Amino acid sequence: MKIPMRQLRVNQKARIVSVAARGELGRRIRDMGLVPGTEITIVGQAPLKDPVALRLKGFTMSLRNSEADHIVVETDEQEG
Repeated sequence: MKIPMRQLRVNQKARIVSVAARGELGRRIRDMGLVPGTEITIVGQAPLKDPVALRLKGFTMSLRNSEADHIVVETDEQEG
């Protein structure tokens, strides 16, 4: 199932399908290692759910929801 990264829950794993951001934001997102094919795991969220902490390629980083909205991920879970 393909969904925006923002919709992932804590401890949920997914694979990045696409990064829709263009220009400077798109470059920054890709420079952080958030590129198609990368597997990520959501490891935490701030109390107001922004930012979100995610683990990829052996390190943990935080990402704002406004940035996560530009990233589409695929999960193994089926829509219920």
